[in-house]
Amino acid sequence: MTHFFGDGAIRVWPVTKPEPLQTLVSERDALVDKLESAEAVLVHKANSWKARRSIDGPRRAWVSYYDIPDLVKLAIRLRSKPKVFPLSRVINDLLGIPYSKKEDTIQSLRDQLKEKVDLIEEMRKSHQIEEPYGAAAVFVEFKTQTEAQRACQQVASSNPLALVPRYIGVKPNEVIWENLTIPSVRRISQQGIANLIVILSIVFWSIPSGLVGVVSNINYLAENVEWLHFLNDLPDPVTGLLSGLLPPLLTSLLSKDVPTLFRNVFRSFGGPTTTVNELKVQKWAYVFQVTQVFLVTAVFSGAATVVSQLAQHPTAIPALLARQLPKSSNYYLTYFIVQGTTSAADSLLNYSNLVSHLSSEYLVDETPRQKFSRYTNMKGIAWGKEFPKFTNFAIIAIAYSCIAPLVLGFAAAGLSLYYLSYRYNLFYVMQPEIDTKGQAYTLALQHLLTGVYIAELALIGFFGLRQAKGPSIMISVLFIVTVIYHVLMNRYISPLEKFLPADLVSSAKRDDERTPLLSSAAEEGRSPRSALVPSPVAKHVIKPTVRFFDPHAFTSYKFMKAWIRDEEDYDDMEACEAPEYTDEELKRAYLHPALTSQTPVIWLARDAMKASKNEVRENEECGLKVSDEGAWLDERRIVYWNVADFEKVPVWKKAVKY
Repeated sequence: MTHFFGDGAIRVWPVTKPEPLQTLVSERDALVDKLESAEAVLVHKANSWKARRSIDGPRRAWVSYYDIPDLVKLAIRLRSKPKVFPLSRVINDLLGIPYSKKEDTIQSLRDQLKEKVDLIEEMRKSHQIEEPYGAAAVFVEFKTQTEAQRACQQVASSNPLALVPRYIGVKPNEVIWENLTIPSVRRISQQGIANLIVILSIVFWSIPSGLVGVVSNINYLAENVEWLHFLNDLPDPVTGLLSGLLPPLLTSLLSKDVPTLFRNVFRSFGGPTTTVNELKVQKWAYVFQVTQVFLVTAVFSGAATVVSQLAQHPTAIPALLARQLPKSSNYYLTYFIVQGTTSAADSLLNYSNLVSHLSSEYLVDETPRQKFSRYTNMKGIAWGKEFPKFTNFAIIAIAYSCIAPLVLGFAAAGLSLYYLSYRYNLFYVMQPEIDTKGQAYTLALQHLLTGVYIAELALIGFFGLRQAKGPSIMISVLFIVTVIYHVLMNRYISPLEKFLPADLVSSAKRDDERTPLLSSAAEEGRSPRSALVPSPVAKHVIKPTVRFFDPHAFTSYKFMKAWIRDEEDYDDMEACEAPEYTDEELKRAYLHPALTSQTPVIWLARDAMKASKNEVRENEECGLKVSDEGAWLDERRIVYWNVADFEKVPVWKKAVKY
């Protein structure tokens, strides 16, 4: 630790690869779900009118599961055939051994679960870290943020692939454990393959995107394609729907699931954390949106009238594109309104999720755990999927701002509708699935410059075709200045987004994390500069100019601190102390979940017939943890659980916020 990470490293978690143990843990959790489902069916049948009617004589007044005749108890229990492997089946046939009869499903699941639990405990006791063979990973805890930043930025080894890639501030729930112990050479090759798959997907998506652009120009198709002449006979409302409403809907449908495809590709090909993969998804989804939803669709939509002339007059392509490209703005006028009214309204109404929730609540979820999981998990939102869509909206508006300024109004209307729907959902309905720590937002802001590039290139082409030398030179210079600005911004600002600058940490109190990033000494050193403005000219001319080019020189630490204290939620911020962890929580923080996950408690619903009490007793006799607290069956035999007090729910555990 000291050799690679310095004296600031205080704890290390080496990443192991317990694949057999991980498989057993997955099988154990699946058996718990199956056992709970089988128990739920038994409790449901025990409370049926048929089971109650089987109780005779004076016992009917008690209406208890223990009073049900044994034959009825056997009838309501699930039974299944034991699994017979193909080799065993062949041997039994050769030896003439008859197949086993159906066995009790619940008891069989209990035995299998107990066997898995015992096997997992034995493997954990005998688990050892194997030889990594160049495929090792490690988590390191440091005393201070300063030490962690220094270790992350330094060159740790002469081997260029050692401790690369490295990430800081990774939470345990962001780790993709199966992708950590991949050899460096294999990781690099898999990343290349993943990028190749994504690029090919974007390229081949041009075919359906181009067809959508052609369909949007239905009048030209009806006049120039012989077998489509019948389109001229369609009523005007139908023609308007086909040319105006259908293309934007098809475009939205084609691009809807592309980010999910990209996310699965990056996860399958070795992405180590969900945050890293999500940022890759955002970058490539942005490329897809700009190329397919904007450029390909715009070119084909505007150039549909000139396809037949391209082969005959190839030299006229620049002039024809200059004349036809602005016409595709009509398509995006409809696109913004359709997206704003349909997608935003769908997001606000959320009828699909409502129907899914209700149907699952009464038709699918049959165990208390299933209902608990559905109730406590909010609808997720992935920034890698959301940001590119709205970034492309802004890029299209900026690109057409000089060609067809009317697009700006429609874009503002569409984005305003989206704002209202997302504002409500982010407050009450959605929760981010992946925490990008603000990187997704800054990445989206950088992508907006694409709209400026496209607008400037379009103007260069238009002025060049019109042989307007003066405007062409001005726009060309502006384009070069934009490129230089973009390069310099990325060069000097990008490191500040990834790492904490060393000069913002007080060297005198390096071990004190509460030391302000801008000390009073820094403020005192800058205050005389703001005082050297005695005359009115200097006050109104020099000071604003210097403030613009050197704003941090006039940033007062006391002023910023007072401004923060004026916020309404400052008291809440002061009340939020740093979380304290137990020794066990620190020990388990970055261990593989297969080494630390406990056997889930079997959760049953309490019923009036007390069948759950009998099942609790039988499961405990088998050495399994089980409870029927916090959930019950009502008179209609529908499962409910205590949503008012989570602490009474057996499966609820207070999450550790690392």
